[in-house]
Amino acid sequence: MDSGDVEQSLLLKLFDSDKRNSLLRRKSNRHGSFSHSVENNKPQNYDVAHQRVAVSQISFRKVFVLLATYLGGGTFCFFLVRDQITGKKTNGVVDSIYFCVVTMTTVGYGDLVPNSMVAKLLACVYVFTGMTLGGMILSKAADYIVEKQEILLVKAMRMRKKISSSEILQESEENKLKYKFIMTGILLWALIVVGTLFLTVVENLEFTDAFYCVCSTITTLGYGDQSFSTTAGRVFAVIWIMSGTICLAQFFLYLAELHTERRQDSLINWVLNRSLTYSDLEEADLDHDKVVSAAEFVIYKLKEMGKINQEDVSPILDTFKKLDIDQSGCLTEADIVIS
Repeated sequence: MDSGDVEQSLLLKLFDSDKRNSLLRRKSNRHGSFSHSVENNKPQNYDVAHQRVAVSQISFRKVFVLLATYLGGGTFCFFLVRDQITGKKTNGVVDSIYFCVVTMTTVGYGDLVPNSMVAKLLACVYVFTGMTLGGMILSKAADYIVEKQEILLVKAMRMRKKISSSEILQESEENKLKYKFIMTGILLWALIVVGTLFLTVVENLEFTDAFYCVCSTITTLGYGDQSFSTTAGRVFAVIWIMSGTICLAQFFLYLAELHTERRQDSLINWVLNRSLTYSDLEEADLDHDKVVSAAEFVIYKLKEMGKINQEDVSPILDTFKKLDIDQSGCLTEADIVIS
């Protein structure tokens, strides 16, 4: 046996010995480490979920305060000019807040109309601020409600499977957009059904007219031939109109985002699975050294996916070249000290 064989034999024995010792250490610590990891993971998952709920609650409180302030201020102003608003009237306060909601959501039935210069100017200011501030506030409120229901939706869809809280959270995060779309669709149909039934029972409309009024309201068409004309109906409309209009907007927003996400996923799959050509290698070779490194390959694929472009890469490469004082192609402590 020559010296090379002896050296290889010793290395193999040493490797086997290290392997056996590593296995023994793993076996001896297996139970303890497993229980320790379970104990650690459970609070961490709980803390993550608790933190998400706490942040959402704080955000929702701010949204609620802003919305209440906005509607309260509008109600007060329109109540002061209530005699300058003509149309079907019920109760002064109810009509004022109802007019605020109909204006803010741009439904504009026409059952209450400003009839003076002051009232008209006030309505103009309120509708523009309502479209910006109100839309932002209500979209945040809708996001909060939908996110609160996501976990329940995942649990319902995985009812027959035993899954942990961490798996539920992971499933919710991975398919967040899909579950938001589903939950918004469910809420939208629920609002349509509730609105139709309410108009049929309380406002005494025919079923077809009630459904027609619901559709023209949540799409903000607001033809005005059918609307809420009773005190109870307008109290209901204050909440229902805001919920219905923003829910429909969020539904189409999530639909568009979901379509975009699926097209992006399709592009990524095509980029990752397609065969490479010589021209691909030439284009991926950023430093033109006839060799494509892992970093260059990653950058090339990210550019193909549309995640980055050459304008993003070039300044970074220029910065790297400036830092690479010795032109070695990699950064060291010496380069940092010199720079």
